[in-house]
Amino acid sequence: MKDRIALLVAALWWGSLTTIGFLVVPMLFAQLGNPAIAGNFAGRLFSAQSWVALACGLALLTYFRSKIHEHVDTATRVAIGWILVALLLALLQEYAVAPRILARDNLRLWHSLGSAMYLGQWLCAGVLLWRMGRQPG
Repeated sequence: MKDRIALLVAALWWGSLTTIGFLVVPMLFAQLGNPAIAGNFAGRLFSAQSWVALACGLALLTYFRSKIHEHVDTATRVAIGWILVALLLALLQEYAVAPRILARDNLRLWHSLGSAMYLGQWLCAGVLLWRMGRQPG
């Protein structure tokens, strides 16, 4: 049962990243017509996404920590690594990059870096989900 819940949490994490970053935010910019308004909404969505990432990541770390008590294996350690990298990217994006974007400080650089971090987080969560979804055996 815990395995299925953990898989759902990983799917929520990856799915929310996918929905926000690749569907909702591009639609905001396409439909609102005003980049400043769309950017403001996008920033709020990305901030909320960081909290979703934190909650999902911590839940998954708790799950994999319980698995370590059962049996320490390479797959569990690799999964923990993917989670930690994704969480680090989410936190850096929220607390190091986003404030500079809001301040419009070298916007091109910080926006590119934030986009790369978001993509990196999306890839980490996707690899984690893919690995967790494999059938044992």
